[in-house]
Amino acid sequence: MLIRPFLLIAPLLMLSWLNSAQARPATEIVEKKCSLCHGIDGEGSSAIYPRLAGQHAEYIAKQLADFKSGRRKGTMNEMAADLSPEEMKALGEYFAAKPTKSHKVRNKDFSAVGYYLYHNGNQYTDVPACESCHGAEGNGTVQLPRLAGQHKRYLMGQLQDFNSRKRNNDNAIMHSIASKLTELEIDALALYISGMK
Repeated sequence: MLIRPFLLIAPLLMLSWLNSAQARPATEIVEKKCSLCHGIDGEGSSAIYPRLAGQHAEYIAKQLADFKSGRRKGTMNEMAADLSPEEMKALGEYFAAKPTKSHKVRNKDFSAVGYYLYHNGNQYTDVPACESCHGAEGNGTVQLPRLAGQHKRYLMGQLQDFNSRKRNNDNAIMHSIASKLTELEIDALALYISGMK
């Protein structure tokens, strides 16, 4: 008996359609889940939460998938648990389209230390320039996060977490860099990056 190919494919198409039909709009998810910590426009309600405005859509979707699978640990594991791949993509696109902001940097002298490290690295401790991966303007790529204008406290926490390996995804390269940074360098880098536009 010959089985028609359509009979095999039809259930898969129906399942795919049902999954996509159940995807919630990004605005609904943002209002119900994201806005409390990240704000409606992705600016972050506190310096401990990252700014998502202007972040690469692909990067956001990947981080959400990592939180859902447990590759990255944190508060977001629970928040991402029921998100579908389509919703993760939609959230990424939603926040990527939001306008970015930067922080006002008051300590220009200390920020200059961060400027030097960001653009030149530290040849004495083999720390590469941040711009070699994240770009001269801090805009990142679809695989690497936009850093410009990020909250200083959040940046410091992430560098410390990369160093201690508490941040357990995307850790290989960043651990090798963060482990060589002094507290002063972390502070100065985070200050400078927070003021990048």
